[in-house]
Order: sequence, then structure tokens, then C-alpha cells
Amino acid sequence: MNKLPVGIQVYGLRDLLEDKPDNFRDVMKKVKEYGYDGVELAGLYGLSPEEVRDTLAEVGLVPISAHVPLADFMTDAEKVAKDYLTIGCKYVVVPYLPEEYRHLTPGYETVISEMKRVGGVMKSHGLKLLYHNHDFEFVTLPDGRFGFDDIYEQIPADILMVEPDTCWIKVAGQSPEAYIRKYGERCEIIHLKDFIKEGKPKNLYKLIGIETEENSEDTGIFEFRPVGFGQQLWEPILGASVEAGAKWVIVEQDEHYGLGALEAARRSREYLKILGW
Repeated sequence: MNKLPVGIQVYGLRDLLEDKPDNFRDVMKKVKEYGYDGVELAGLYGLSPEEVRDTLAEVGLVPISAHVPLADFMTDAEKVAKDYLTIGCKYVVVPYLPEEYRHLTPGYETVISEMKRVGGVMKSHGLKLLYHNHDFEFVTLPDGRFGFDDIYEQIPADILMVEPDTCWIKVAGQSPEAYIRKYGERCEIIHLKDFIKEGKPKNLYKLIGIETEENSEDTGIFEFRPVGFGQQLWEPILGASVEAGAKWVIVEQDEHYGLGALEAARRSREYLKILGW
């Protein structure tokens, strides 16, 4: 099998970085030591764009992309573009839609309009805007289509690319590899995320730091795992990623359950090496 460069989403390392800017260089050195080729940022952790750029260059990691809160894009898209161009990113990503902007709400058309506008700003600066899904985009619309597909039907490919999160696609009951193939060249970055799920767990987004979800009683188990240590079948997903013409695969693990963020990152990378990546 052909292979792609492997990055890591820095959100999974946040406990080592938040309010600890002096840790950034050492954590990035570990990431490089484990065999990652690049990083997808999720904040600057008290550093300037120039400091982030220089540290990644010194360590030898590619600044692939960055998750940026929707509110930041909507408030000052030009600043977002300037900051991440300074760092050297080629992609910026809308990571999550607050409930008031999701499908079947009055705010949905507003966010579609805003992503069109923001995507145009990014394009004018030579950046590509991506959208990173969870499972709520797989709500069924009145015409029978999934909300996931409606986003990309309303917004053209030159304005918005797809960043498929393989965990959340699977949690939604769909095939990650089928969705990667469906969107093909529109998927230049693909998130590799493993998990275990038993029964009917609720409140899944509390696991990624979202506290606004409706409180309901859990009736099952859901936990993130290092790549290769959960329920995903990775060979079909990786094969589809290569076939689609993806440029990067990015490991993401939101929580670690006492394992340690760096140890989890190491295990994910070692598993991918076993598969020849």
C-alpha cells in the first residue's frame, strides 16, 4: 500500500501546553521523535505566530493546518488568515458547529453563508478552508439526505473542503472509507481517530470539552483510544485515503483516560508504522 505523511492534532496534547508556552518546544520534539511529520494546531498556547513557526521549523515538523473556532472566523477572517499564513499552514479548519448553527435550526443558513464568506477570504490568501465533522451532521433532513452532504452541496469545493473525522462518521453509523471515497479529492486531510463504543452512551461531546449538550443518562460506554487500539478497521480507511488523493492523515485522540497524552500519541504512531506508514 502507498502511504501518506502522518500528522497529529495538537488538541490531544493540550494538557501539556495550555498556559505552558515554555513546554511547546519540548512537546513538539517528542512528536517529531515518535515519527510524526507535521502538526495540526488547535490554538497558539500563548505564543506568537512567529514563535510557533520558528519552533516547528527548528524541530522539523510541518505546520499543516489549524482548527480555529467558528467565532474567530466570523469575527475577523483576515486576522485568522494572516496568523496562519505567518505560521506556514496551507489549511484552516472549522472544527465544530455550536448547537444554534446546526441543521434544522434558524442559524443553519447563517453559518452556511458565513462559511461561504470565510472560505472566500481564505481562498483570496491562498489558504484552503475545511470543515471537520462530528456525528450530528448525519441528521436526516426532510428530503432524506444527511446534513453532512447538504453542507458540501451548498458550498462549492473551491470554497470548502472536507476534513472527514473517521471516528464520528463511524459513530453515526456510516462507513468512513465510503465517505472518503465519496468526496475523493475534496478530502486532502483525513482524521484518524479510534474509539470503543458499547450500548447507547449519551453526552459524547462532554468528552471533547463541550458542556452545552443536553444532560441525559448514560446507558453505555464510549471512550477514545490510540489508533489501532479501538474498534476501527484501519486498512480500508487508509487505503481509501490513498485512493482519494489525500495529502495527509492526522491522528487525533481527544481524551486519554490516564494513559498520558504523549504515550497515546506514541502508540498511535507505532501502530501505523506496523501497517507500513
